[in-house]
Amino acid sequence: MAEFIPYQFNVRLYEQQKGKYLCGGSFAEVSGLEASMEVKTIREGGRNWGEIQLSGQTSFSNVVIKRGITKVADLWSWFDICTRAANYQLRLNAEIDVLNPADTSQILLKWKLTRALPIKFKGPELSATADQVAIEELELVHEGLVLERP
Repeated sequence: MAEFIPYQFNVRLYEQQKGKYLCGGSFAEVSGLEASMEVKTIREGGRNWGEIQLSGQTSFSNVVIKRGITKVADLWSWFDICTRAANYQLRLNAEIDVLNPADTSQILLKWKLTRALPIKFKGPELSATADQVAIEELELVHEGLVLERP
């Protein structure tokens, strides 16, 4: 049986143009890796057996990363710059590595998000008796999703 590893997802955020790493961390949960396509239907005269189905625009769900740990408060800094500092254009690309539970140096899958922007930051519940990490939840919107298999 594999040993329990609490942080099985590494998240790296970097600038799109320069490819320079800016921030990231390790997380226990990632959700919202989802894409859906709008279907356009055409009703054709004389075609009584169903409609023509065409592909339409693709939309992406918000990605939520939870229970994370970072070396510095760089994720909070990114959120703060995008909100309070009114720098709404500071979008970063993201890579989410899914690690092998038996060997955390091995990457099983890599998800890539294009032009991600933080829209929600939630800190942990503060309690003197609880043992929680500094970053509890970060929610991102993005403009593209790609799955890579190493």
